[in-house]
Amino acid sequence: MPRHSLIEQIVCDSTFELDAQSMGAQFIAGVDEVGRGALAGPVVAAAVILDFNRLPVGLNDSKKLSARVREKLDAEIRASAIAYAVARIEAEEIDRINILQATCKAMREAIRMLRPAPDFLLLDAVQLKEITIKQKAIIKGDAKSVSIAAASIIAKVARDRWMVDYDQEFPGYGFARNVGYGTASHLQALREIGPSKLHRLTFRQVLPEAQPLFDQ
Repeated sequence: MPRHSLIEQIVCDSTFELDAQSMGAQFIAGVDEVGRGALAGPVVAAAVILDFNRLPVGLNDSKKLSARVREKLDAEIRASAIAYAVARIEAEEIDRINILQATCKAMREAIRMLRPAPDFLLLDAVQLKEITIKQKAIIKGDAKSVSIAAASIIAKVARDRWMVDYDQEFPGYGFARNVGYGTASHLQALREIGPSKLHRLTFRQVLPEAQPLFDQ
């Protein structure tokens, strides 16, 4: 049997949402983040409660979608969802509390902004111990759960737009193209002109002498 035929095919659907509904959940929020590995800009989290009678077609992990498709789905999610919220934690706070804590804080803030409040959470691989709402962490959840996929799209589109805007305010780093990630041209700009106030100074690719905080 060919090796590739043994590989599990990941399908993005509403299986996890149906499981939550079978346990009595009514408002199921998918939660995801984007920007955790970037060298500059905020880490952004989104939380989305979908209306399962009005699901946009084509929901999937935002990384698997083109920018054009993400923009289209972002508009459809915002128009059809029961609720959605976006939260961001800036580079200065990331440097102060570390990227893992900043990511969890952004997720908690997005969840707390949802109205109606969710009674079940589906999260992409992260467990939020500080939150008492029932939750399930799913490895590669943004490619398996339509709710997490929707959150990944909302977060990605929001963050990309902010980074494009920052490209005008902080020229020279190519933020409109790299959205803060460590591309070769971005690293070259850091060597030539140094970091901006958007950069995460505890990341060694930004400052080689930096002492990274836990779980960079």
